[in-house]
Amino acid sequence: MNTLKPILLDKLERISTILSENYKTNEHVGVLSGISGIALFNFYYSKFTNQESHADIGVEMISSVIEKINEGYSFPTFCTGIAGAGWVIELLEEEEFIDIDSDELLSDLDAYLSSAIVQMGEKDKFYDFLHGVIGIGFYFFKRYQRTKSVDLKEYYKVKLLEIVASLKRAAIKEDGMMKWESYLDENKEIRGCNLSLSHGMSSIINFLSRLAIYDDFYDEVMPVIEKATQFILSNENKDVSCSSFFPSWVYQGKEKNSVERLAWCYGDLGIGLTLWRVGNVLKDDTIIQKGIDTVENSCKRRDLIEAKVKDNGLCHGTFGMVQIYNYMYKETKKTIFKETADFWMEEGLKMAIHEDGYVGYKQWFGGTDEGWRKEINLLEGVAGIGLSIISYLAPFEMKWDECLLIS
Repeated sequence: MNTLKPILLDKLERISTILSENYKTNEHVGVLSGISGIALFNFYYSKFTNQESHADIGVEMISSVIEKINEGYSFPTFCTGIAGAGWVIELLEEEEFIDIDSDELLSDLDAYLSSAIVQMGEKDKFYDFLHGVIGIGFYFFKRYQRTKSVDLKEYYKVKLLEIVASLKRAAIKEDGMMKWESYLDENKEIRGCNLSLSHGMSSIINFLSRLAIYDDFYDEVMPVIEKATQFILSNENKDVSCSSFFPSWVYQGKEKNSVERLAWCYGDLGIGLTLWRVGNVLKDDTIIQKGIDTVENSCKRRDLIEAKVKDNGLCHGTFGMVQIYNYMYKETKKTIFKETADFWMEEGLKMAIHEDGYVGYKQWFGGTDEGWRKEINLLEGVAGIGLSIISYLAPFEMKWDECLLIS
């Protein structure tokens, strides 16, 4: 790391400047794709450098988020909208970056977000983490943990239990297992189960495993976690020559044992990380070991093309992988995870080749308009790359990656 450190420090300094100069071009407020997530970089960079000026810019960013919401910004989601912004404000207070009465500031948003949950859950059956019910639930869970008001705590408890009840109603139950189906493609032609951490069942059980630690939720969520986890495990690839243990999608007619991308969003990293977390909550050594084995097996994948690695953002690029491998190293002390994190950090630095990008980076986006674009946000841009670098270098613990269901 010592040889990389000067390069990484230089990148952080330049990212800091880029974000402060460009954050106003972002019209959204959420944690993953909006301004509040960009602000997280500033507060952690301020702590890392011991320079208050970076936190001052972070405060400006958060003020602009609150202003947007007061002026009528109404998109509710965790990734892009109000739930994500509220989550960031709560985290900043928890990390002692700001001193704010979040009960007073945030409780006015509750009714609106509750109505969004009803629309997404009961009507649309949309239990997505980034853009649906689970993301808003994740914000309510943070409020449940942090509120100083007995009445508000009870309110969030009720709302979270409503989400759990809604999940149970929407689940397909068979062979002692539970699963949730959704449309897997934009044209709504393929319907099946998404197992991923970003949009699928891994995010559901990862979220529920956090609730399970509290007596208020334990009895309701444990059977759901057990049955949904068994469904994921039942879809493990049987072909030992396949580089992926699990598929990202399960649907009628899907070819078996396909090779999935190596990334935070889809594939074995998010599934393995979640199995490890869930196994610990269930106190099930077999599931814990399967989680570790799944992440460890992915350490063999070092070829960019085979691993389908195109860019460097947290979502589907190298710095998201670094974040997960480093987390698993801290938790398990298995040196293969540290070594793999170091490998992908070096690869990430080698891939900073875009002279017209931000510190050499651009985001790759697929689909009909595929190509490269500059991006500043947390999920796919340099704010997230910067946070991952700070986590890699900093001597202190950081909680920001809770927003990716990692820590």
